[in-house]
Amino acid sequence: MNTNDWSPRTLAVAAGRPEGPGEPLNVPIVAASTFDAGADRAYSRENGTPTWEALEAAIGALEGGHATAFASGIATLSAVVDTLPVGAKVCAPTYSYAGSRGLLAHAHRTGRLVVTEIAPDDTAAWVAAADADLLWLESPTNPTLDVIDIETIAAAANGLVAVDNTFATPLGQRPLELGADIVVHSATKLIGGHSDLLLGLTIAADEGVAKDLRDARTRMGATPGALEAWLALRGLRTLPVRLAEQTRTAALLAARLVDHPAITRVRYPGSGTMIAFELPDAQTADKVIGSLRLIRAATSLGGVESLVERRAWLAGDAHVPAGLVRFSVGLEDPEDLWTDLASALG
Repeated sequence: MNTNDWSPRTLAVAAGRPEGPGEPLNVPIVAASTFDAGADRAYSRENGTPTWEALEAAIGALEGGHATAFASGIATLSAVVDTLPVGAKVCAPTYSYAGSRGLLAHAHRTGRLVVTEIAPDDTAAWVAAADADLLWLESPTNPTLDVIDIETIAAAANGLVAVDNTFATPLGQRPLELGADIVVHSATKLIGGHSDLLLGLTIAADEGVAKDLRDARTRMGATPGALEAWLALRGLRTLPVRLAEQTRTAALLAARLVDHPAITRVRYPGSGTMIAFELPDAQTADKVIGSLRLIRAATSLGGVESLVERRAWLAGDAHVPAGLVRFSVGLEDPEDLWTDLASALG
């Protein structure tokens, strides 16, 4: 099947489907660890399953590279680190997903890596760090929604450039086209879209890098479950329509939040489903969150339901502004969401 001329919206629906008379339209859940000997597939940890492969084909087509599915989003960074030599130099954003920062901080403390943090918007500092073995980028950043200049940084880099594309999704940006070597996703979030799975994805521009990541998955045992892979693929099929609707709502709510007198700052990059808004202090933010009735307080994002969280309460995000609230916009009616927000804000 030639997918080169298809739009991303079409690829999300059509890529990775079985072909041929009598084949199912959807790859079934293949709940098998062991296969009959004598073919290329013998054991799922090394050889995968048809369900994983369908998901990998679909996300690979969307991002334009070679995909590998993992047990969780954080397992993707673990795999990237596994490909680096001991003592490798890594640069990461000062504001980024707390799980990633925690993993890198642990690797630094134990001598596995030498990690330097750089402000997301300090492009000159990123370019100056071009000799690092790995530039770990995240754009937009979690939870501050800073946008990193991937193309400029990738053009200067001498080592690997990896981009966490969880917030933007491949429908918002394709980092491999901007010069990155690796893209990662927490498919737990927008790709899955229903808050019912844990799964991570890497997509590499180079087949050799993809093989290294796949080998790392095998060594680490970080393989996805059969049900999780199937759910992630099913979620991917509706990503274009979910993302479009959630983005429209997010843009509308961000504009209204900018004008609300209780809000000191709104962070919204102009597209996507995520907003961060700041209140004067932690106490005020906690009071607002506690007053919400429709929007739920929870730590994840990207599902059909709207969620908020004051991120500074997490140990890994203690440096985030105390009154910053991360807002994952769902699929509820935008006017109902605004009524809930306006009532809580007072």
